[in-house]
Amino acid sequence: MTLTELRYIVAVAQERHFGRAAQRCFVSQPTLSIAIKKLEEELSVSLFDRSSNEVITTEAGTRIIAQARRVLEEADRIKHLATEEQNELEGAFKLGLIFTVAPYLLPKLIFALRTNAPKMPLMLEENYTHVLTESLKRGDLDAIVIAEPFHEPGVVTTPLYDEPFFVIVPKGHPFEELDSVTTSQLAEEQVLLLTEGNCLRDQVLESCSELAARQKILGLTNTLQGSSINTVRHMVASGLGISILPATALTENDHMLFSIIPFTDNAPHRRIALAYRRNFVRPKALNAIRQAILSSQLAGVSFIKE
Repeated sequence: MTLTELRYIVAVAQERHFGRAAQRCFVSQPTLSIAIKKLEEELSVSLFDRSSNEVITTEAGTRIIAQARRVLEEADRIKHLATEEQNELEGAFKLGLIFTVAPYLLPKLIFALRTNAPKMPLMLEENYTHVLTESLKRGDLDAIVIAEPFHEPGVVTTPLYDEPFFVIVPKGHPFEELDSVTTSQLAEEQVLLLTEGNCLRDQVLESCSELAARQKILGLTNTLQGSSINTVRHMVASGLGISILPATALTENDHMLFSIIPFTDNAPHRRIALAYRRNFVRPKALNAIRQAILSSQLAGVSFIKE
């Protein structure tokens, strides 16, 4: 059994295809297939079900591949220990961010990193929380920026900032006459939400129980939805309805498009955190990312510097 063979089976499990796995490992498909067959013979177990068009791991294969990932991560740790005197802030850092954070945080984060870690470029992925989580657990990403609550075995989270929500309404809406609004007042309004699968949608509904109850009655087919925050902003500006957005998604010039109204006391909010594998081998790089975010001067948020 070799580390190379372990890398091959992990690649096949991720790609679900021997050809793509071979390309990913920079070897020919016969080379990869022969190595995996040799490992299966050594272990006296089939790791993959090859009977269908898509390669599927067997029950035993799933357990063995999970252990192989841990072995490969520990092997990377050995390499790190051998070179720990070298600068951890050199080399690409693979960072994932949820869709509703990336557009607003990244410009400021990258600017801060130019000073804190100029030799650490970012490889970036924007996606939904569940997709980023799987990429993190596989080792395809070094860390992810997500919204709490977030609980995954073997993954550590560090809180970054709390971000309040605001109500946005089209020009001429009756809410413009109010200094603030309550969550119960939203239940009678046409509220635009992000599409299902987006954690911001879930957080808004969890914070506004009356609105959540109404949305449940209406059902998805009768609910106004937008695919992105920017789409929702323009739908509100056009007069289609009102919405609820996080502070970072609002700019100084938005008053020209729509009106922004705060909630009353105990305003709904979300907490943004940095998540990474417990045994990640570049702690200084993680800290550089965290410090860059904390120094990013995002408007309207409360940074958590503990």
